[in-house]
Amino acid sequence: MKTLESKGNIDLPSAASLWLKGARLRTLPAAMAPVLAGTASGIYNHGGIQKIFVGRFLLAAVVALSLQVGVNFANDYSDGIRGTDKDRVGPLRLVGSGLVKPKKVLLAAGICALVAMGAGLVLAIVVSWWLVAVGAFSVLAAWTYTGGPKPYGYLGLGEVFVFVFFGLVATLGSQYVQGHGITGTGIAASISIGFLACAILLTNNIRDIKGDLGSSKKTLAIFLGDFKARILYSTMCILALLLLIPIAIVTKRPLTLMALVSAVPIIRAVQIVLKGAKGPALISVLQKTSLAELLFGLFLTIGLLI
Repeated sequence: MKTLESKGNIDLPSAASLWLKGARLRTLPAAMAPVLAGTASGIYNHGGIQKIFVGRFLLAAVVALSLQVGVNFANDYSDGIRGTDKDRVGPLRLVGSGLVKPKKVLLAAGICALVAMGAGLVLAIVVSWWLVAVGAFSVLAAWTYTGGPKPYGYLGLGEVFVFVFFGLVATLGSQYVQGHGITGTGIAASISIGFLACAILLTNNIRDIKGDLGSSKKTLAIFLGDFKARILYSTMCILALLLLIPIAIVTKRPLTLMALVSAVPIIRAVQIVLKGAKGPALISVLQKTSLAELLFGLFLTIGLLI
């Protein structure tokens, strides 16, 4: 691969490809899952279909997608300057590979954060000013995940962050901005989405146990150990699917069970994990779990709205 700069001139095709890899676009479909599920939970209210605020849905999507890419760049920067990505097994990292200067990656993370805050500010003006606090806390949590003097992602709390912000906050926030409050359906959906999001991160951390052991990064997978981490991954995936049952019963929307189609990639992913796959072999598990989260959010949305 060419470097980002060649003889002082930026090779645009190479640069574009490099930044797209750094943004990790494969994580974006999963980032949309909570927005879809939350919006659908907001539209479906007390047995009826309410008005959808399309503009608010789009703004919530911008917030979720921008934060996801921003977190990807922020992690790339923080892990890169700490040397955590030196022996990384997974996808290319911009800073760790030495292909992009750290300051440029940090700037990209900052731009993504500004986009997310801008969209969030519009939502706050339209819906409620307290959303400003939620947005500010989300951005702060995204940065301190692997950034700052004591990143909590290095203390085994990464999955907690993902569950709270890419599960509960993203899903319930998307429901709330539709203007119909927060319901039990939204809460159940947010927990399922949170479990699947955590499963994605846990897979990543299981894959990187060997490399992380040589650094100061202590993930949940390291604290639990390889075997228990794999059991936890499987448990979270199963619980996420089982929560569809009470959702279907409470909403009287049996078609929400269409979201069980996400079990297809999940079953295969769990099989791979429980068989002890390591290193690059776990990359397919990341892809399958991300696909499962997207399918879950998409078909839950269809099931609630039909």
